[in-house]
Amino acid sequence: MATTSTSPAQAPESGSNSFTRIFGVLFSPKATFGSIVRSPSWWLPMVLLIVLSMVVVGIFGQRGGWPPYLQKQVQSNTRFQQLTAKQQQQQLALALKYTPDFVFGEVAVIVPIAIVVIAAILLATFNLVYGTQIKYKTALSLVSYAYVPGIISGLLGVVVISLKDPATVDLQNIVVANASAFISPDAPRWQVMLLSSFDIFTFWEMFLLAIGFGVAAPRKLSTAKAFGAIFVIWLIWIAVKVGATAAFS
Repeated sequence: MATTSTSPAQAPESGSNSFTRIFGVLFSPKATFGSIVRSPSWWLPMVLLIVLSMVVVGIFGQRGGWPPYLQKQVQSNTRFQQLTAKQQQQQLALALKYTPDFVFGEVAVIVPIAIVVIAAILLATFNLVYGTQIKYKTALSLVSYAYVPGIISGLLGVVVISLKDPATVDLQNIVVANASAFISPDAPRWQVMLLSSFDIFTFWEMFLLAIGFGVAAPRKLSTAKAFGAIFVIWLIWIAVKVGATAAFS
């Protein structure tokens, strides 16, 4: 008599839900990144980052933040200072007309481009230098979820923009969780940019990136080795960014 063997239905993998992973990356990163490596998914953190950034920009504009912000931006511009008073007013009026819409578009484009490019750079670094065999979709998913602390920063940004006088808020450094808190707001722009780069959320994201890529290629990468490579790439980026700011400001 033939016997029929039945195998129990396979339970869905714990932590495979995109929303669950948002919290999992914060509280159980290794297990969550393991789930992401097995079943890559990248869209949710990216969408949340874009939406939150747009909300921050929208509240900033609604509370009248653009006029004082743009006024501060042009104060250190030598070319602007050489214009007549009438020309300055015309330039500011033009900036006020187009800057808000431009920033909305910039946010929608820059966030996904940044994640896509960072994933490509890290993929090339780890595959070519360390001999890993990570696929691009996996790298993209790891980077996207490693930026979940940016969602927390965005939520804090909404609170800051809603409560503080927008004239006192730097739109490029809303949540001052970095070393720029220790210098004067009137310091040269390149100094502010340099010190604001040493940011709690940035290092948190780099640490999550290191964990994620270490989980993706455990035989080739430890968390420490991955973090070292990521840190060097970050230093190169900061040097280029600060150098360009110092040269053209």
